[in-house]
Amino acid sequence: ASVPGPVPGRPDAIPAAAPRTAPRSNASAPDKDRKVCVAVGGPVLAPVLPDKTQPGHRPPTAKPGMPEPEAARTPPGSAVDSVKENIESTARAHQDFLEFSGQLTRSYARTFALQARLLEEAIARNVPVTADWKPTVDQPSTDRDTRPMGGEAVPAPVFTRSQCLEFAVGSASNVLGGKWAEVDTYPTRVRLPDEPLMLVDRIVAIEGQPLSLTSGSIVTEHDVHPGAWYLDGNRAPVCIAVEAGQADLFLCSYLGVDLKVKGQRVYRLLDASVVFHRPLPAPGDTIRYEIHIDKFIRQGETILFFFRFEGSIDGQPLISMTDGCAGFFTEEEIRDSGGIVTSDSETDTLSGGSQQAGVDLVPLAIEQYSEDQVEALRKGELAKVFGPAFEGVQLAAALRLPGGRMKLIDRVVELHPGGGRWNLGEITAEADIHPDDWFLTCHFVDDMTMPGTLMYECCAHTLRVYLQRLGWITSKENVRYEPVVGIKSVLKCRGPVTPKTRSVLYRIEIKEIGYRPEPYAIADAHMVADGQYIVQFTDMTLQMTGLNRSELESFWQKRIQPASPSEQSSDQQQIVFGREQILEFATGTPSRAFGAAYRRFDRDRFVARLPAPPYSFIDRIVKADPPAGRLAPGGWIEAETDLSPDDWHFRAERTGVMPYSVLLETALQSCGWLAAWCGSALHSEKDLRFRNLDGRSVQHREVPPDAGILTTRCRLTKVSSAGGIIIEAFDYQVLLDNRLVLEGDTSFGFFTRQALAAQAGIPADSISDLDHWISGQTDPRSAVMLEDAPPLTPDDVDTDAAQGLCMPARAIRMIDRIDHYLPTGGPQGLGVIRGSKRVDPREWFFDAHFFQDPVCPGSLGLESFLQLLKFAAFQRWRHLEPSHRFGPLLKTAQVWKYRGQILPSSRDITVEAIITDVREEPAPEIRASGQLSVDGLCIYSMQDFGVRLVPVEETDWKNRAE
Repeated sequence: ASVPGPVPGRPDAIPAAAPRTAPRSNASAPDKDRKVCVAVGGPVLAPVLPDKTQPGHRPPTAKPGMPEPEAARTPPGSAVDSVKENIESTARAHQDFLEFSGQLTRSYARTFALQARLLEEAIARNVPVTADWKPTVDQPSTDRDTRPMGGEAVPAPVFTRSQCLEFAVGSASNVLGGKWAEVDTYPTRVRLPDEPLMLVDRIVAIEGQPLSLTSGSIVTEHDVHPGAWYLDGNRAPVCIAVEAGQADLFLCSYLGVDLKVKGQRVYRLLDASVVFHRPLPAPGDTIRYEIHIDKFIRQGETILFFFRFEGSIDGQPLISMTDGCAGFFTEEEIRDSGGIVTSDSETDTLSGGSQQAGVDLVPLAIEQYSEDQVEALRKGELAKVFGPAFEGVQLAAALRLPGGRMKLIDRVVELHPGGGRWNLGEITAEADIHPDDWFLTCHFVDDMTMPGTLMYECCAHTLRVYLQRLGWITSKENVRYEPVVGIKSVLKCRGPVTPKTRSVLYRIEIKEIGYRPEPYAIADAHMVADGQYIVQFTDMTLQMTGLNRSELESFWQKRIQPASPSEQSSDQQQIVFGREQILEFATGTPSRAFGAAYRRFDRDRFVARLPAPPYSFIDRIVKADPPAGRLAPGGWIEAETDLSPDDWHFRAERTGVMPYSVLLETALQSCGWLAAWCGSALHSEKDLRFRNLDGRSVQHREVPPDAGILTTRCRLTKVSSAGGIIIEAFDYQVLLDNRLVLEGDTSFGFFTRQALAAQAGIPADSISDLDHWISGQTDPRSAVMLEDAPPLTPDDVDTDAAQGLCMPARAIRMIDRIDHYLPTGGPQGLGVIRGSKRVDPREWFFDAHFFQDPVCPGSLGLESFLQLLKFAAFQRWRHLEPSHRFGPLLKTAQVWKYRGQILPSSRDITVEAIITDVREEPAPEIRASGQLSVDGLCIYSMQDFGVRLVPVEETDWKNRAE
C-alpha cells in the first residue's frame, strides 16, 4: 500500500541517510540504522515528513508535472564494488538495532509526550486470549494448503490459504474468533489483498499476545507455481517476491490494531528497505517469510508500527526487508500529506555518478514513445520504436515488457540520454489509472490503493525500456532481469494512488551503470500522481543475468558491416553535423540544428549560440562519441576546419601563419558545440549565456595558409551545477596531418544575465600595479598610434602583404595605441607596456559573437595582449625587421582567466604586460604576464604568454617539426 504524508505535530527527527549496505545471511533483527529506508514495493517503512506548515518545508521545484526528487540518501560511487565491504557494516548495524530501537522510542516519547501508561491502559481493556485458543474456522489436514510444492507432507498450518482469503474479503472473526466480531462491523479494517494479489498460501506459525498491541511474529509461505500469472522471464518478479511477505497485515490485526483505530483510520505503508541475497524465485520454489512487528507507538490518535521480515528458499536467504514502518491515518491526513518534500540541495545536479565505458552501444537521442510503440516493445518489435539500427533484431521473450495484468506503463514521455541529477540518463513513463484497475479492486476490498510493490515494478519496467534503447539486448533465452544482489533499495511513500487518481508518472534517474560482468544499472525512481510527488525509490537496481559485456558488443559488431574498399573514400568521412546546421545554430532556428529538444528555443526562449561568420571556425563535425543530450563526461568529438590562403585572418595577421586567437577559437568553438550537443541548455528553466572562464594551451607548431584541413578533438571532462549555474570542463587537441598543433584544457560556464552583471572582475590581490613602474618614467605625450593597414575588416578585399616584423592589420588588431612602454621597468627590469582601445559598438565581432548576446570574444582579448608583446619585441629587435617575422611561442603553457566581459556599451579597454623573460637563443622571444581592464575593472589575466621571432626563410611548414 502507499503511504500518507506528515502526521500532525510530529517533527522529522529521523537522522540523515546512511551509506548503502549489503545484506547479512541470517539477520533476525532490523537494522539499527534507520537513516536508510528501502524500496522495493511491498510492506515498507519510512519516517513521516514534516507538516508543510512547519519551517523548512519547501514544495518540489522542477519541470511541470514532474517535481524534482528528494536527494539520494546514498552517494552512488561504485555500489557494486563496495558490497563485500558493506556486508560487515550491515552485520554490525543489525547487532546494534535493539539499542537503537530503545533510543528511538525514548525520542518519540520526549517529542510527543508518549506515556507508557497509555499502552498499558489499552492492553488492560482487552481480555487476554487463553493458551488453548483455536481459530474458529477449522480445515481438515488434507487441505491442499497443508502441502508445499512437490507434495511432501508437512504439519497442518495454523491458518490455511482458505482462511487467509476469508480474512482478505470476508470476516475477521470467522478466522480469528469472536473477540474480533466488533472489527467486522467497522467500515474498513486491516485486510490481506484479494485475489490475484493474495499471496499467503499458508501461515505456519504465529507468536505474540493477541489484542495486546505489542510485538509479535508470523511465519508464512508462498508457492511459486509453473504458469503463475506474474512470472516474468520464468521468475517471480521483485514486486511479487516482496509483496508475498504481506502478512504483517494479518499480524497487526491479530495483535489488536483494528480495535484501536475502529475503522476510522486506514493502513498506509511509509518506508522500507529491501536487499536480495540470491536470484529471484523460480517455479517450484516455496518462499518462507519470517515477519516481525517490533513495536507499536501512539502519536496522538495515530498509531505507527515498525516491522521487518526475512525471506528464504530451502533455508537459504532470499530477501531481507528492514526499516519497515506503516501507520493508520484518516482520509484527511492522507489528502493533506503534502507528498515528498525536497530542499535546494536535494535538487542540484550532481557529478558523483559512475558510468563505465562502452555502455552506449548504439547512437542515442532525446526521444519519446507512444502507447502503440510501447505495445510494440511487448511484442519484441524494437525497430518500430528505436529506429533502423534495431531492424531485424530478435529480442528474447524473457526480456520483453510484460503484458496482461503486468502491463504497467502506457507511454514514454521522455527518454533523455544526458538527463537526471547525475547526467547519466533519465526516462519518464506515464500510466493512466482507471477506477476498476485490478490492482485497486483487490488491494484492498474496502480501501482501494495501489500496492507499493507494484509501484516499484512500474519503475523497473520503465528502466528496462531505457536499457534496451542503449542496445542492451540479446536473443539468448536464458537471460533475465533481476535485482543486483547485496544492494539495499529504499522506499519512501508519502501518498496513495486510488480510484480517484487519473494518471501517474514514473521518472528514473541513472546514477551508476556498467558491467560486473553482467550489465547493470542503479537508479533513483520517483512517482508522481496527478502532479503530486508521492513515492521515492533510492538505489533501485537492475541487472541482466546470463549476459556479459563481450556478448553485447559482439552482438552489435556482427550487425555493423564495414564498407568495401571500393565504397570507402580516403578523403571523405561521414558528417555528423554539417556547415548548414552549424550556421543554423549560430543565427537561425536551433531545432533545425539539434532537433526537437531545442524547439523551445526557436521563438520563446534564449539559448547560447555558436559564433557566426566571420568568426565561425568549424565547418563540420565528423565524429561524436557522446550521445546527443547526455550531459556527462567522456567521449571525444572531432571537428574539421577548412583553411585557405584567402581566409581573412591569414591576410590580417601579416605573418604568413594562423593567428593564435583563431587557432585557439577552433578549439574553444568545438567545446561550445559539444556543450550544445550534450544538451546543456536543456538542464535549466532559466535563460543562460555561455562564457569561457579560464584555460591553458600549449602550441606545438605553426599553421600555414596552405594547411588544408585542421582537425579539432575535444571531450567533456567535468560537469557541475549549483544555484542555476552550470560549469563544464573540457580537454582539446588541434591536429594537422595527424600531428599535434595545439592542446590544452579549458572551462566554460552557463550564467544568467544577472550573474554576469554581478561579476566583480579579477581579485585585487591578483592584479599587477603598472602605475608603480610607469609613473614618472614615461611621457604620456610619447604614446604611439598604430596604423590602420588593410584588411580593415574581415570582408575587406584589400591586403597589405608586408613582410617582416609587422603589426596585424586593422581587421584583427585589438589595440589602438601604445600608451606607455618602459624597456627597463617591472620587477625584473625587463620592461612594462600598456596599450588601450576605444570600444566601438559597431565593430564586426559584436555581430558575430554572439547572436542576441553581443560580447567581445575572449580570444581577441588574448590577441590584444600578444600585440602588446609584438610591439615590445619590435622595439628590442628592430634590427631584425628585414629578416624575421613574428611567430607564436611554442612548447610553453600559456594560461588565461576571464572574470568579466567587454560589451558594446563598454567604453575603454586597457591592456598591460609585465615582461618576465627575454631570450636571445635559440631564437629571440619575449614572455610576459598581465591583465586586461574595461572601464577601470580588471576582467582578464594572462600568464606566460609570449611571441618569438622566426627567420622569414623558414617556410617548410608541413615537414618542419618545431
